[in-house]
Amino acid sequence: MRVAMHRAPYFVFVEHEFELPVDHENRRGPKLTVFAREVVQTGREKDDLPWLVFFQGGPGGEAPRLLKLLDETWWKRALEDYRLLLLDQRGTGRSTPVGDLPGMSPQEQADYLTHFRADSIVRDAELIRQELEVERWSVLGQSFGGFCVVNYLSQAPEGLAEAFVTGGLPPLDRHPDDVYRATFRRMVDRNRTYYERYPQDRGRVLAILEQLETGDVHLPSGDRLTPRRFRQLGHLLGMSDGNEKLHYIVELPFGSPAFLHDVEAAHIFARNPLYAVIHEACYASGAATRWSGERVFPPELRDDPTFLTGEHIFPWMLEDYGALQPLADAAQILAEHEWPELYDAQRLAENDVPAAAVIYAEDPYVEREFSEQTAATIRGLRPWVTNEYDHDGLRANGERVLGRLLDLVQGRA
Repeated sequence: MRVAMHRAPYFVFVEHEFELPVDHENRRGPKLTVFAREVVQTGREKDDLPWLVFFQGGPGGEAPRLLKLLDETWWKRALEDYRLLLLDQRGTGRSTPVGDLPGMSPQEQADYLTHFRADSIVRDAELIRQELEVERWSVLGQSFGGFCVVNYLSQAPEGLAEAFVTGGLPPLDRHPDDVYRATFRRMVDRNRTYYERYPQDRGRVLAILEQLETGDVHLPSGDRLTPRRFRQLGHLLGMSDGNEKLHYIVELPFGSPAFLHDVEAAHIFARNPLYAVIHEACYASGAATRWSGERVFPPELRDDPTFLTGEHIFPWMLEDYGALQPLADAAQILAEHEWPELYDAQRLAENDVPAAAVIYAEDPYVEREFSEQTAATIRGLRPWVTNEYDHDGLRANGERVLGRLLDLVQGRA
C-alpha cells in the first residue's frame, strides 16, 4: 500500500507499507508490516524504468537512507538505469521491529524469530513484487543481503531479471562451525595488520583490558564494559576505514565520556538485537548452530587478550548487553533449533538468471573460499574476485563496484 510521496533534492521518494504473514506457511495467521521506499531521480518518476531491489546487510539492519547524490555512491549508479526499491527487511527500520518482544514466553519469542532469515525475507519480496505488479525485477544484495539473493535464485528465480551480490555469496553446504573457523583465521590477519599499522595500540589495548578487569566501568546505557565486550571492537577491522576507527577509540583517555560513548556506539547489538540473536542461524542450512563461534574459538586466541574478535556471536553477550537480556532464553532455544535448508543446489546449477558477484579476497566476514565454491555452483554467475576493497566495497566505491557488476551481467565486460 502506498502511504506517501516526497520530493527532495535529487530524489523522489514513494513510501510503501505491506501487511504480510509472519509465517508464510500460515497466511491466515499473525501479520507484520514491511516498509519499502521507492526511489527515482528527480524528473524521472514517470519513466518506464526497470526495478532494482536492494537487500541490506545484517541481519537486523534496515535499508540505507539516501541523503544526496555523491560521485562514488552505488545508488547514483543504480538510479541511472533503475527505479530503486529500498526494503526495510522484516524486523528492521520502519517495518514491524524486533525489540524485546514483550508479552511472549521464551518459546514464543523463539518461534517468532525463526521467521526472520533470508527465506522469509525473499517470500516477503515476492509478495511485494506481485502487489506492485512487477513482472520481474533485479536484485542487489550486500553481505547478508547476498544470502537473500542466493536464496531468491533458489526459491523464486521466475521473479528475477538480474541478480547482483557484493561481499555476500554464502556457503551452500558448510556447517556454521566451518564458517567461524575460517573467519577466526581471517581475523588473525586483520589483527596483525592493525597492530603493524599502530604498534603502540597493543600496549594501549592491554592497559584498557587490565583496567576493565579490575574496575567497574559502565557505558552510557548503564551496561558494564567487560573485557570480552571491548574485544568485540575487532568487528570494525573488516571495513576500509576500520583500522582508523578502532585506533581513534583506543587512543582516547580511558574512561572519558568520549571513550565510553564511542565504544558503545561501535557495538550495534543494542540498536539491532535481531543481528545478535539470529546471526549464526543465517549460516545454518539444515543444521543447528549450538553457539558455533563459542565452540570453535581457538584456545590460543581466546587466551591472547590483545586478539580482537570479528562478527562472532557468543552466548555471554546475552548477559553483558542489557538490550539482549529479554531475548536471552529465546536465543538459547534458537541455538538448539534445527534450521531448514536455505538453498537448492540443483536449482542453482540450472540457473538462467543473469548474475554477477564481487568476492573480496581478504574478507573476514564472508570467507572467500566458500564464496568461490558457491559461485562455481550457480550456473552463469560471473564472479569478480578482488583485493582492492574490503567488505564495504559497495560503500567505499559503490559506483565502480556496482558498475562493474552491471557490465559483467549485461555483456560489457
